[in-house]
Amino acid sequence: MPSPETSTRPVETPRPPFPEQQQQLPGSDQALSPQADHGETSYRGHGRLEGKAALITGGDSGIGKAVAIAFAREGADVLVSYLEAEEADAKDTARWITEAGRKAVLVPGDLSCPDTCAALVARAVEAFGKLDVLVNNAAHQRTFASLEDLTTEELEHTFKVNILAMFHLCKAALPHLRPGASIINTSSREAFTPRPDLLAYATTKGAIATFTKSLAGLLADRGIRVNAVAPGPVWTPLIPASMTKEEVSRFGTSTPWGRPAQPVELAPVYVMLASDESSYISSSIYEVTGGRPVS
Repeated sequence: MPSPETSTRPVETPRPPFPEQQQQLPGSDQALSPQADHGETSYRGHGRLEGKAALITGGDSGIGKAVAIAFAREGADVLVSYLEAEEADAKDTARWITEAGRKAVLVPGDLSCPDTCAALVARAVEAFGKLDVLVNNAAHQRTFASLEDLTTEELEHTFKVNILAMFHLCKAALPHLRPGASIINTSSREAFTPRPDLLAYATTKGAIATFTKSLAGLLADRGIRVNAVAPGPVWTPLIPASMTKEEVSRFGTSTPWGRPAQPVELAPVYVMLASDESSYISSSIYEVTGGRPVS
């Protein structure tokens, strides 16, 4: 069993029922109750990403924030992409990156705009002189009780943020990625066992899984690895911002462990896939679901 000095697991893992709560999209980490654990006090780095430069979308909170903290403590400089409404959360992420002794660059912007995606990559290369790791993590999610409630505009926006932005970011990053570089996409359990009320979100997550496998084949001869992580329920601001109070209260009870993951529990998988230790891993999708099979 790992000692407290080396463990990345939360010291105390909150379990449902959670306080009934709701937020406006995109959600605020600071307003989340109980607070999510991103590894602020528990993650210990071991130099596995020393000298690397990473771009993480949605790095202001949730999984993206946990990955940003872990990457910094493993030795990477990090550019954090986020929406302007998430400025306070993004600044907190930057604080943890700089406290780890690494360079933090914050760039707000709407990923549904292709120009924003290109600008993010350009800014990362300008700031770091290179780009070694691209983490496509940002996502938009809303629930709808019926197909009639899901508008064309909402469906298109979900696709623009969740999958089209991934295409634009990868295409912009490709000229700067060298052999050994890593692209890591965030898919979801919803790609394989979708909730009916998450139709738009689940569909994009399925597209991400397929996109990952196809892109891995396209980039294999360039020595660039492409993988995805498929989380189950994770305690992030997106939950109270997209679900009912009752759903938030019992969030995660469907897993064998009876609780959602804390973001820090996802971070080690991203670290592994970003590191040179994963030199022969590509086209893989890693399930982190608390013991619930995806199929």
